[in-house]
Amino acid sequence: MTLLHTPLDALHRELGAKMVPFAGYDMPVQYTAGIIKEHLHTREAAGLFDVSHMGQVLIEGEGSAALLESLVPVDVQALAINQQTYALLTTPSGGVLDDLIITRWGEEQFFLVVNAGCKTQDIAHLRAHLSGQTLTVLAEHALLALQGPAARAVMHTLCPQAAQLVFMHGCQAVIDGVAVYITCSGYTGEDGFEISVPAAAAEALARRLLAIESVQAIGLGARDSLRLEAGLCLYGHELSTEIDPVQAGLVWSISKARREDGARAGGFPGAEVIFQRIAQKPALCRVGLTVDGKRPVREGQPVMDEAGRQVGEICSACYGASAGGPIAMAYIERALGQPGTKLQVGVRDKLLPVTVTTMPFTPRRYFRG
Repeated sequence: MTLLHTPLDALHRELGAKMVPFAGYDMPVQYTAGIIKEHLHTREAAGLFDVSHMGQVLIEGEGSAALLESLVPVDVQALAINQQTYALLTTPSGGVLDDLIITRWGEEQFFLVVNAGCKTQDIAHLRAHLSGQTLTVLAEHALLALQGPAARAVMHTLCPQAAQLVFMHGCQAVIDGVAVYITCSGYTGEDGFEISVPAAAAEALARRLLAIESVQAIGLGARDSLRLEAGLCLYGHELSTEIDPVQAGLVWSISKARREDGARAGGFPGAEVIFQRIAQKPALCRVGLTVDGKRPVREGQPVMDEAGRQVGEICSACYGASAGGPIAMAYIERALGQPGTKLQVGVRDKLLPVTVTTMPFTPRRYFRG
């Protein structure tokens, strides 16, 4: 299979990146410092991530808000201009087709960022439901994420206007004469920004950012460990067409107006199934696990109760550099989901003791003003 390349491909190689296939792209999993150092640098200063493999989509035209509300359980109409929201594309069976971010650019104009591995199906799904609206794939735009406690000071040097943004808001801006769209959002649990920039200007912007002492290039390896410490879901691991939002602990993402007793209840795929699950609670729930000792656990390994009965399965795992040891997320029987519950994970011929814990594993530091 021929891999696609982001506009920063040559820069990644110049920086000594280890490249791996990911969602059809050749992407940097780490640079010369290694995953743990990149992870810690992001927590302590500022990390620059190339997330140009994500899909960027613009939907506009009369009825765009209603169109989106027919596909996601979000109060899209309540979004202010330049405000964004997390959303789930649900299925008729109550599962999740993808998770995405929706930003309102205008009265009937919405900017969507969808997962790289799902963007072809997502775009087809959106197109199939258009009724006069226009869908434009912003294929000639790159997406950079600047994350970490130093990100706001860095942004102030580039674009003081954007440095005033609060979490889940954005603005149109100009950096070095190039029109960009900047949001205060990200996937690490840290304060930070995502910058949608024309592909032709992406490398120059990345180089300018990397020239700042506090900024370092960060690969997909640390991006994954950072998001896991933040307790954030990854599609294909914590989310799928077989997993509903209630199992996943994402009922908060269903706006009050769209719930069963809301002003505009339902109207999205699988609404009745999801409402039933909210009322009755599914058998499984998503939990965080800390591992006793230093031996890591892996995705797909069975979770057992203390009697050795399988009660669930690991869906994501890593070494949590900031958490100080191996961590994981798993789906387990709801009755065992209370923090402090002692369980075991089957690792080859051994059972490793683990403990159910609250998430996030490290504090989220979003800037809310």
